[in-house]
Amino acid sequence: MNAHADTDDRLGSGVPVLAFDVGGTDLKAALVDSAGRIVELIRRPTPLDGERTGEAVIAATAELAAGFRRAHPEVVPVAAGLVVPGHVDEATGVGVYSENLGWNDFPFRDRATEAYGMPVSFSHDVRAAGEAEYRLGAAAGFRDVVVMAIGTGIAGAIFIDGTLFTGGGMAGEMGHSRVADGPDCACGSRGCLEAVASAAAIARRYTAISGVPVAGSREVLERARSGDPAAQRIWDSALDALALDLSHTVALLAPEAVVIGGGLAQAGDELFVPLAQRLDALLTFQRRPQLIPARIGEDAGVIGAALRARELPAPAADALKAVR
Repeated sequence: MNAHADTDDRLGSGVPVLAFDVGGTDLKAALVDSAGRIVELIRRPTPLDGERTGEAVIAATAELAAGFRRAHPEVVPVAAGLVVPGHVDEATGVGVYSENLGWNDFPFRDRATEAYGMPVSFSHDVRAAGEAEYRLGAAAGFRDVVVMAIGTGIAGAIFIDGTLFTGGGMAGEMGHSRVADGPDCACGSRGCLEAVASAAAIARRYTAISGVPVAGSREVLERARSGDPAAQRIWDSALDALALDLSHTVALLAPEAVVIGGGLAQAGDELFVPLAQRLDALLTFQRRPQLIPARIGEDAGVIGAALRARELPAPAADALKAVR
């Protein structure tokens, strides 16, 4: 799917860049010009090939980069941003582990630099989305805030006193905190938040107890609205798990706000109102954070990747001068 956003200049002026956001379901690619406009944005299914998924991602993004060059020869990117899920080592440019996509210790930055022929910034998809929300979206204005994405997986970006805290690439993996006795999680543990309350888990759990296949969490919510007791049970248990996890986050970090994005956030008040009620019931003396919908939306990751690419050191700027 292609989407054009020629009037979108929210990134401001800077070097033209490529941006790639690899998700558990979709791969997004964007070309950003020097005025900060997203000249073209393409969305397609993430290429899945077991242990070779990392190689498949590099091949797919290199193909998209070549397509941008053919379609928009007037925009010459000088750097690229690539963000992926899972445990990411930004210092070495390695995707250490992704339970959903199957890679282990894959050298994304080195492979991407070679494939694209330009400097590459490499980061975690949710941290990149969190930075976009912090700089340009709903998290702006807060010093202590967590940006939480609930989609195929669950993770968060943590800002403490205005600084993104990464914990050596391990911070924010709230999807793998234990909140229940089951079901099994792809990470090898049991009862992880991601196995209970991610958009994918809600659909999977409903099918398991009802025997009725559903397209996704949205359909489960629709069935709950219509009085399906199995759907209501799954939806309520997901809300309970999310509230429990957030209560731990609040006790540990005392954020002023929790910004929630990802596919599940599209449920709007049907998510935010009962979630806030459940969280309020769990807290006692702790600071009660505002629960706020993400503002940038589903393109936050790719926008964050572009922001990261624009902040690469001098070689990118020198390359821009060379093409001019």
